[in-house]
Amino acid sequence: MQLSFRTLSTFTAVLCFALALIWGVMPERLLAIWDVEYSSAAGLVARRGAVLFAALGVIFYLVRNEAPSVTRTALSNGFIVGCWGLAILGFGEWLNGHAGPGILLAVVVELTLGLGFFQTRRVSVELETSA
Repeated sequence: MQLSFRTLSTFTAVLCFALALIWGVMPERLLAIWDVEYSSAAGLVARRGAVLFAALGVIFYLVRNEAPSVTRTALSNGFIVGCWGLAILGFGEWLNGHAGPGILLAVVVELTLGLGFFQTRRVSVELETSA
């Protein structure tokens, strides 16, 4: 299934806003899904991560209508690296026993989002070269 950049960017913005809210207000619940013990240090890092999710949400919401461009490609490439990097780290933490199987849901979402942006980036490059 081929998603448009607009659809994928809008979905990503909504997901990031939801994650910002959840990580900011109740990080202990997400950590529990991953079988990771909550601590004040983990809460601090989670709340700081929530602000990063909010920033990503704003970015992807504001660029959702961007035509294929160098800027859009840069955002997509950066997000692909971030998603796939997080997926690799999450899978590694699960393999090493530092997180429970609940983290695999995050890994699947990260891989899927990375693939989605890879696909829209590829389509954008094809459009640019055919023009």
